Amino acid sequence: MTTRRSTRMTAEDGFLLLLITITTLAFVWLIGPYIGAILWSVIAAILFAPFNTHLMKAMPKRRNLSALVTLSVIVAVGVIPAMLLAAALLDQTTSTYDRIQSGEINVSRAFLEAERHLPDAVRNWLAELGLSDFSTLQTKIRQGVSSSIRALISGAFDVGQSALGFFLSLGVMLYLSFFLLRDGTALVTTIERCLPLPVEQRRLIVARFVVVIRATIKGSVIVAILQGIIGGLVFWMLGIGGALLWGVGMGIFSLFPAIGTGLIWVPVTIFLLATGHIWQGFALFLCGFFIISSVDNIVRPILVGHDARMPDYVVLITTLGGFELMGFNGFVIGPVIAALCMAVWEIFADARMRKRDVTAGR
Repeated sequence: MTTRRSTRMTAEDGFLLLLITITTLAFVWLIGPYIGAILWSVIAAILFAPFNTHLMKAMPKRRNLSALVTLSVIVAVGVIPAMLLAAALLDQTTSTYDRIQSGEINVSRAFLEAERHLPDAVRNWLAELGLSDFSTLQTKIRQGVSSSIRALISGAFDVGQSALGFFLSLGVMLYLSFFLLRDGTALVTTIERCLPLPVEQRRLIVARFVVVIRATIKGSVIVAILQGIIGGLVFWMLGIGGALLWGVGMGIFSLFPAIGTGLIWVPVTIFLLATGHIWQGFALFLCGFFIISSVDNIVRPILVGHDARMPDYVVLITTLGGFELMGFNGFVIGPVIAALCMAVWEIFADARMRKRDVTAGR
C-alpha cells in the first residue's frame, strides 16, 4: 500500500513539474517581445530600491505615493536625459552626414593629407602592404558613403515604424517599475519561497542576483557614461568635429573590458599626428591615456568594491556573447548570467564541502 501511494505521488509530482515547465515556457514566449522592458524595469527597481525604502520609512502608510515619487526620479535622471541624448545624437549625425554630402568633410582628402605627412619609412611599409593606392581607397570610401546613405534611409523608415513600439515598451517598463517598487519585497519573498532549495541557499541566490545587477550597472553603465562624457568633452575642447558622436562611441566601447575607449581615441590620435595637428594629437593622447582610460580603474572599485568581481576575460566574452544574442540588452544580461552561474557553482561547491565535513565528522 505504501509503495503504491509513493508511486502515485511520484507520478503526480512528475506531471506537476511537466505542467509547470510548459506553462513557464509559454509565459516566457508570451512576454518575449517585452523582455527588454521587463529587464530594465527590474534593473530600475533594484537600483532605486534603497531610495524607495527611505521614502516608505518617511511615509509608512503611503506605498503608492512613495513608488510614484521614486518613479518620477527614475524618469528625471534616466529616461529624459537618455531621450535628450538620443535627439542630440540624431541631430549631430544628420549634420555630419550633410557636411559629408556637401564636401565640407572630405575623408579622401584627409587621407591624402595624412599620407603627405607620413615618414618615408611608413610610406614604404604601406606600399609593401599594398595600401599606398589612395585612388582605390577613395573609390572604397565613396562606396562606403553610398551604402551609408542607404542604411540611413532604411534606418529612418525603421525608426518611424518602431516609434510606437518604443513608447509602448517604455510605458510597460515604467508601469512595471511602479509595481516592482511598491510590491518588490513581497514579490521577492514569493519567488524565494518557490525555489526548491534550503532557506539559506535560496536567500543567498536572491541576494546574489541583486548584488550582481547593482554591480553590473554601477560598474559598467555608469563608468561608460562617465568615460563617454569625459571623452566627448576632451574632443570638444580640442576642436575635433562630432564630439558627441565620439563621446557616445567611447561610452559604448568602454563596456568591453580590455578593448575600451582606446578603439576611438588611439586611431584619432594617430590621424591627428599624421595630418600635422601635433599639439592636438599629443593632447588627445595624454588625456586618453591618463584621464579617459583611468576612469575605469579609479571609479569602478569605488562604485562596486569587491561585489560581483569577475575576471576581465569572462566579462569580455559574456558581454560580446550577450550583445550578439540580445543586442543592447545583452550588455547587461551577459555579465549577469555569468555572475549568477559562478554564484550557483559556488553555492554548489559549498554544499558539497559541508556534506563531506558532516560525513567525515560521523
